[in-house]
Amino acid sequence: MKKRFNSTGVCVSRKHYMVDIINKLEEIKELIDNEFYFTINKPRQYGKTTTLNEIKKMLNKDYLVISISFEGIGDKVFEYEDLFSNTFIELLSENMALLYEDESKRLRSLAININNINDLSRVITKFVKESSKEVILFIDEVDKSSNNQLFLSFIGMLRNKYLAREVEEDFTFKSVILAGLHDVKSLKLKLRKEEEAKYNSPWNIAVNFNVDMSFSPKEIETMLKSYSEENNITMDIKIISEELYFFTDGYPYLVSRLCQIIDEKIYKDTKRTWTKNDVKKAVKIILEERNTLFDTLIKNLENDNELYNYIEDITVRGIERSFSNYNPIIDIGTTYGYFKNENGKVSIANKIFAETIYNYMASKLENVYSKMDGYNLKSEFIELNGGLNIEKVLYKFQQFMKEQYSEKDKDFIEHHGRLLFLAFIKPIINGTGFDFKEVQISEEKRLDLVITYNNFKYIIEMKIWRGAKYHKTGQKQLCDYLDIQGVSQGYLLIFNFLKNKEFKEERVYIKGKEIFEVYV
Repeated sequence: MKKRFNSTGVCVSRKHYMVDIINKLEEIKELIDNEFYFTINKPRQYGKTTTLNEIKKMLNKDYLVISISFEGIGDKVFEYEDLFSNTFIELLSENMALLYEDESKRLRSLAININNINDLSRVITKFVKESSKEVILFIDEVDKSSNNQLFLSFIGMLRNKYLAREVEEDFTFKSVILAGLHDVKSLKLKLRKEEEAKYNSPWNIAVNFNVDMSFSPKEIETMLKSYSEENNITMDIKIISEELYFFTDGYPYLVSRLCQIIDEKIYKDTKRTWTKNDVKKAVKIILEERNTLFDTLIKNLENDNELYNYIEDITVRGIERSFSNYNPIIDIGTTYGYFKNENGKVSIANKIFAETIYNYMASKLENVYSKMDGYNLKSEFIELNGGLNIEKVLYKFQQFMKEQYSEKDKDFIEHHGRLLFLAFIKPIINGTGFDFKEVQISEEKRLDLVITYNNFKYIIEMKIWRGAKYHKTGQKQLCDYLDIQGVSQGYLLIFNFLKNKEFKEERVYIKGKEIFEVYV
């Protein structure tokens, strides 16, 4: 069977190209060997199930490993102690039946007349005490049905047995690993009455899980090496790995999906050497497709106005926010995988998420698209050499703003101006070009738009006018950024909200760079 890249469900080494995560597995195994209880709480499609599958294979030699999931067992199970307790035993027994048939039968023989959590606890004690190996328990999708008191009673029972085991007064699982989106330590916050002690979690025995489950560039290289060897392809694995990491920050699903797109869409009929440009093409494709990860991102933004506004502040308006997990909005954004701590500041976790957010927010300005008709017709901006006439694009956007908006629209423009330009230029570059945005924290709240179109690269900086002093500083910063991007010409789109403003254009030369400026 020929291997392939996988972006759905669990990855299996005999079927799929996989990143070598042995270092992560060793870190997790060390926690288990030391009898720790912990939660692997990571965002959706972050490789939790695959990691659990790999660590279980590593542990099977030394331990009796039981792995169950709360996915799909239904809410009714969590309404009655007898039903839950017997269902839990059934899940354990079914999982053991294949590899540990005798142990599975032994558990069933012990589990007679279980009516409540206390009965369940006594069965666990007997089972573990008489087991030939120490028992490890994995529970996946643990927060699927965790919004009720019975679930808290269950993990509270596991905690009590752990504490009793520590003083040699009980037998229980050597290690319990819960996996899900949320950290089970915090689940009680959603359930207890406000007057009760909020941080008295039934899972406060658990140690923090600090294993970085994102893929580093070096780890991505291991998957690319496997692919290139099997398909007899030579490629600059280090360069491609770094480019994949640049756009994904190592988010497992995104890394795998980009590789899958290159292999199955870009080079569908032939296997050829991958290039950095192929990665950009794959990013462009993934940004135009529907997938459950992006659907969940949009749903969470739609359902949480506070989160939406917070993300809009840091992405579109360039407002700097200090990172603190004690801030509920930052905490939930981090839990979902949308935020990261970048030098003590809140940043969007990766460029693909950022682009998805920009595109989504710009698309919500549906009421302005009809106004743009006649201003952003793609054919008007294509030059004979296949490049874009960015100056003409900026002129046309200036004309659009001048003719369609007035002083009474100031609040709308101040809030949505940059999104308006992103919506304006999107149909111009669609199909051929690729763009990504970078927030530059400064007094002028800069947002840089980097466009590659055919073999050309264009840098457009959008900022708010804050006075001549800040403007000169911003010009120098743009020149430095042009150096980094390897281009000699840049463009400034300046939003001026002063009453005496004028729509104008200027061309300046600084440090050997040409900057074309347009004021709106």
